Amino acid sequence: MPHPENVVLCRESQVSTLQSLFGERHHFSFPSIFIYGHTASGKTYVTQTLLRSLELPHVFVNCVECFTLRLLLEQILNKLNHLASSEGECSAHITCETFNDFVRLFKQKITEAENLKDQTVYIVLDKAEYLRDMEANLLPGFLRLQELTDRNVTVIFLSEIVWEKFRPNTGCFEPFVLYFPDYSIGNLQKILSHDHPPEYSADFYAAYINILLGVFYTVCRDLKELRHLAVLNFPKYCEPVVKGEAGERDTRKLWRNIEPHLKKAMQTVYLREISSSQWEKLQKDDTDPGQLKGLSAYTHVELPYYSKFILIAAYLASYNPARTDKRFFLKHHGKIKKTSFLKKHEKTSNHLLGPKPFPLDRLLAILYSIVDSRVAPTANIFSQDGEL
Repeated sequence: MPHPENVVLCRESQVSTLQSLFGERHHFSFPSIFIYGHTASGKTYVTQTLLRSLELPHVFVNCVECFTLRLLLEQILNKLNHLASSEGECSAHITCETFNDFVRLFKQKITEAENLKDQTVYIVLDKAEYLRDMEANLLPGFLRLQELTDRNVTVIFLSEIVWEKFRPNTGCFEPFVLYFPDYSIGNLQKILSHDHPPEYSADFYAAYINILLGVFYTVCRDLKELRHLAVLNFPKYCEPVVKGEAGERDTRKLWRNIEPHLKKAMQTVYLREISSSQWEKLQKDDTDPGQLKGLSAYTHVELPYYSKFILIAAYLASYNPARTDKRFFLKHHGKIKKTSFLKKHEKTSNHLLGPKPFPLDRLLAILYSIVDSRVAPTANIFSQDGEL
């Protein structure tokens, strides 16, 4: 198994911190670790790669799949039971209704398993923000699981939301908090260039990634989305080379060929309106991309889906008085008292006076009311808000 630093790119600091927290196998590790950061910042990949490369016993559970308390607890116990059982041995399904039963069964399984007695067992809860919608005792219980079970266990929470949004009002055990920052443009260049196809040179693919980031970096910082866009548009970038119309170093001709197609791809960032196969069929249509204006003019920039609504919400908040929000954005706002007079400064149009400052809470309240679907307050939303 290769060393973690050689597999995980641009996350050397976080890998080093986690290795220090894990320590030796037989040592008691930190009871709970809270890892947070934006989408596609490497939280899940780094944690899984580190645990696998160091061959540490761990249980990985996605809280989106386990949407009830029973499903979550049973998933952890059954994976732990499978981990403790020897190869070829068929283990019975474990049922668990409450967290008290979970603590009792967990202690029992760790005690019975000879291969887990003298080493730390790690429980990884991905999408941990969904724990907030479950029973009130669940999060404090997981934070103190090492104390409650008196066993060598560490619970790792992976979330897009900061720890302050998790902390209960009654108080709880504080975990070790580790932040995964967004990848810089240099980090993205290095990671995406590492995926180059073997039939093309590394320099040729790096030049393509440089063009891709030059177009999309202003509206998209998501590594998963950028990787998807890179794979989707690379065949079109290679087309002149495959046909023999240009060489790998003829960047100007390659750019002219790919420019209208990247423009079209920018209109569907994050949305996945069509499948990859449908997109490839559209790429073959020579008439549609030719009608698009060039990116070099920068006459039109397509924003991600939620960024458009954030911009609209900011406009409404800056030009409308706060006292009118209830009338504009609530369905059942009650009776509105009509006043027969206006203040002197209200007679002037708000557009002539210019935009007014407004608090972030008001912006988000307007955003949630104008978007049809339910918007979760994730780090992805806040990052788009910050970019605007």
